[in-house]
Amino acid sequence: MTAFAIFIYAGALLLANLSAATFGPWVTPLNAFVLIGLDLALRDLLHTRLRWWQMLLLIAGTAAASWLISHDAGRIAIAGAAAFFLAGAVDWMVFAKSRGTWTKRAHKSNLAGAAVDSLVFPVIAFGSLLPLIVLGQFAAKTLGSVLWVHLLKRMHPASEPN
Repeated sequence: MTAFAIFIYAGALLLANLSAATFGPWVTPLNAFVLIGLDLALRDLLHTRLRWWQMLLLIAGTAAASWLISHDAGRIAIAGAAAFFLAGAVDWMVFAKSRGTWTKRAHKSNLAGAAVDSLVFPVIAFGSLLPLIVLGQFAAKTLGSVLWVHLLKRMHPASEPN
């Protein structure tokens, strides 16, 4: 299960960055809901299965892979890697410091991660703040992560402590 989750986690991020590089800012809210929402939720599931240093390597390695695979996309590649790494680090810290059930911890950390990702990515990728894109991405990532957290909880109830 863990290896499959890591594969899906990395694949979703890479697909999100490649599609943003191909189709531009209009596709980012859709990516945010489906792919980044999934990444946020999977990261929290992986928090329960990996050691801290493995999570750090996973976040850094996936950010580097994001840049390597889409480096021809220039700013999109840099933005994807930077936003992914910073959001991942914030999400990871909030999840690790939070108390309560896995679901509550995941929702708290995903809000923080979504906020960082939503600000960093469009500013670097498209050269400006783009408030509607930022708000759209944040809303989509938050709603997507809520959906994915509940789906993952149903699929893997052991991730939810009593």
